Order: sequence, then structure tokens, then C-alpha cells
Amino acid sequence: MENNRILGKYTSHKKGPLLIVTAGVHGNEPSSVQALEAVFKKLQNEKPVINGTFVGILANTNSLKRGVRFIDEDLNRTWTEKNLKYNISDTSEKQEMYQLIEVIDELCETEYTNHYFMDCHTTSSDSLPYMSVQDVGQNLKWAQNFPLHIIKGFSDIVEGTIDGYFSKEGITGFTLEAGQHDSDTSKIYHEGMIWMLLEKACNLQISDLKPIPTAIETTVKSTNKQRTFKIIHRFGLNPKDDFKMLAGFENFQPIHKGQHLATLNGSEIYSTWDAFIFMPLYQAKGNDGFFVIESMPQ
Repeated sequence: MENNRILGKYTSHKKGPLLIVTAGVHGNEPSSVQALEAVFKKLQNEKPVINGTFVGILANTNSLKRGVRFIDEDLNRTWTEKNLKYNISDTSEKQEMYQLIEVIDELCETEYTNHYFMDCHTTSSDSLPYMSVQDVGQNLKWAQNFPLHIIKGFSDIVEGTIDGYFSKEGITGFTLEAGQHDSDTSKIYHEGMIWMLLEKACNLQISDLKPIPTAIETTVKSTNKQRTFKIIHRFGLNPKDDFKMLAGFENFQPIHKGQHLATLNGSEIYSTWDAFIFMPLYQAKGNDGFFVIESMPQ
């Protein structure tokens, strides 16, 4: 099982943290898998020194093989207290979840100085890369080490996310949304953030890499000065809903009161906020139509 899930593992056998990067929670989001493959290839070829251990884990192996978002249900909604308490395993994704937990638990049995995670995703609409952070423990403080925008509150509104599980286990980190599913830059941003994580968490000396990966500079330059946003509304969907987002919305785009946003079962949906749109749904599967976010004081 571990051999099927662990895409790569790298260590210089020096004391330090455990850094876990999960890829492919959704099977139609392959850029993080490609980014991990590129990073591990360079690490194995050049063998730079790091502290601790870096591990890349494949999440939804069945949906990755088929190139679909999920088989039975969203793996990023299965990590609920009820499912875990009663060992409910009636779907492909719940079975994947328990296998992931076994791998994570086995990795954490070794003594490390700290534990970090990054869960990698892409979005159905065009977007700047950003970090989704559950504001518990050291997550927010840790995310502020990196140059991308921060979104707070996703795991507080949406139950059963993998980053919520990591946080409850005392593992520090965040979700990275690298851009649109098919965008060429999504792999670049995933790769750039993995290198920066290795630098910050595992004391990788970037200058030791020959050449220095261009993905790092591209990721740093992707976003203007870091801003923090908070989710203030989720427009949730039921399985039988006929939802259509109005074309052209992108993450962090300003919206205004009275603005037409979408249609739901033939009825037009209008904004009641002067705020920003977040994660507008432009794919067939999903139970989140869109979110509304507001900028927080810096």
C-alpha cells in the first residue's frame, strides 16, 4: 500500500522535520503529481542536503488513474468526525482516506523535530495561486513565510477536508491552490512552493541547486504583496441542483451588491455583498457554487 501511495521520499539522514506533500486528492488535478515528480527527480540527481525527511503522497489513486475528480464522492469532504468515529467505508474515497491515514500514521511514528504538510489542488476557474489556511495552531504564522495570498476560513465552513484532518493531528500547514486545472502555470506554482517549503522547513540551500529552479522565481513573482482574505459566505449546492456560474469570474475578482452571479434551478442569483468572489464553480462536479471573501487588515 505504501509503495502505491508514496510517490517519493527524500532525506539526508539528518535530524529535522517531516514534510508531507499530498497530491491528487482530486483525480482531475494532475499538476501537483507532475510537480512532485520533477522535484524528486532533481533531488535524486543532485542530492542536496536537507534536514529531516520529505515525502510526496498520492491521495485518490483510483480517480487519478481515471482522470476524474472522484469515483463516488469528494475525498476532500470525507474526513468528518462521524466517518472517522464509526469507521464508515462505504465509498471508494472513504477507503482511500483510511489507507492515507495508515500511511501518515506510519510516517509519524518516526521521531521528528516538527511535522509540516501541504495539500495540493487546482481550481476550475482561472486564479492566482493562493494558500487556504485553517487558523489553528501555527498554520497562519507558518503560511506567512510564503509570498502568496492567504484565505482563512474554508475548513471552518466546509467539513471533512484533508487539511482540517492534518491540523487536528497537530501537523502544521495549508492547502495550496495553484491555478486552473489545465493551466501550464499550475505545475510551475506547485513546484515553486515545494522548493520553498523545502527551504523553510528542511533548511534546503536553494543555491546548492544547479541550476536554481525557475519555478521558484516565477512563483514569488506571481502575486503582488501578500493579502489575507476571510470567507464570509458559502453558496452550497444539493446533488440535483442545476447550477450555472455566469461566465468570466475569477478568484479575487471584486463583486458588488446587485450583481448577477449565477443561476440556480432557473432562478437568477444576485450578490448581496460588496466583496470578492472566490472559487466560482465551472466544472460538472462539486457542491460549492461559489464563496464570498473579504479582505482583512494587514
